Amino acid sequence: MEDGNKFIEVRDLHVEFDVRAGIIKAVDGMWLEINRGQTVGVIGESGCGKSVTARAIMNMVPKPGKISGGEILYHRKNKDTGEVTTIDITKLDPDGEVIRQIRGGEIGMIFQEPMSSLTPVYTAGTHIYEAVSLHRLVPVKKVGDQMVETIMTYRKVTKQEAREIAIDMLRRVGIPKPDQRVDSYPHQLSGGQRQRVMIAIALSCEPEMLIADEPTTALDVSIEAQILDVMRELQHSVNMAIMFITHNLGVIAEMAEEIVVMYMGKQVERAKVVDLFYDPKHPYTQALLRSIPKIGKRGERLATIEGMVPDPFHLPTGCVFHPRCPMFMPGKCDRIVPTNKEVASNHWASCLLYEEV
Repeated sequence: MEDGNKFIEVRDLHVEFDVRAGIIKAVDGMWLEINRGQTVGVIGESGCGKSVTARAIMNMVPKPGKISGGEILYHRKNKDTGEVTTIDITKLDPDGEVIRQIRGGEIGMIFQEPMSSLTPVYTAGTHIYEAVSLHRLVPVKKVGDQMVETIMTYRKVTKQEAREIAIDMLRRVGIPKPDQRVDSYPHQLSGGQRQRVMIAIALSCEPEMLIADEPTTALDVSIEAQILDVMRELQHSVNMAIMFITHNLGVIAEMAEEIVVMYMGKQVERAKVVDLFYDPKHPYTQALLRSIPKIGKRGERLATIEGMVPDPFHLPTGCVFHPRCPMFMPGKCDRIVPTNKEVASNHWASCLLYEEV
């Protein structure tokens, strides 16, 4: 890809949480590249660092966490001149004017838990400006009001036009009677409707990149398909990049062009979606794919990954996956830390099985 197509480059990212019991390395050497118009999926078990990576890109790592190393290069394109300037997001003031311009208007995010993202003293529209731009809510506004404020902040429209955009976006994400629901409070909405409001919040400003953190977890399959269609439509219309975080391998196979697999804060494999599903290289990825239920196979036990995710305060030496790995090599995997190697064309894996490649 040409440099003009690059959007975000995450280089050797490290995020740590210094808590009373010790230091947790939530993200430990993450490499990621997302181009304009591209969808990159990020998968892995809970606690592997997916959401922390997303928050680091937004420069929103909650305290006592901090970005302790690496770069997050944002290739910002001027819409008028087409000139591209590179900004290291890790160097920006988390509360500064530059990052506040980037959040919401240029990089939007669908947060994982709508129950904690929306406050009961706000109606649906009230939440949008604070949730996307400031990432906190202040009383007292409606759901629709906050959507309107956000849209007017990042798009050159009147208040009435912004309200119409908000209602249309609520309609597109499957909210019934959106012209009425726009003035509702969160306690008047179901959990799935709250999730759809958060999706509408992130999409309403037509960001150049969308970070979707488990965006369809609380939704039924028909609404999920509708949401994914809206994302694709917006992606094609504004050449939007998408970072899609999920546990649903079926959705990721449908949405993503490239997949990154994480385990205990580390990137263990990265490949094009077809290559990763048909020829996974890392034992952890192979185990994840084996655990998918197969249609028509009755009476067989589902495949599982042996063992448990290790204690983050006492990580195993060598490869962190070795205590659970079926291909464990004693004296090697428990001593040597693997590095990312290109094991096939545009296919990277962090495993000692490929150290000679």
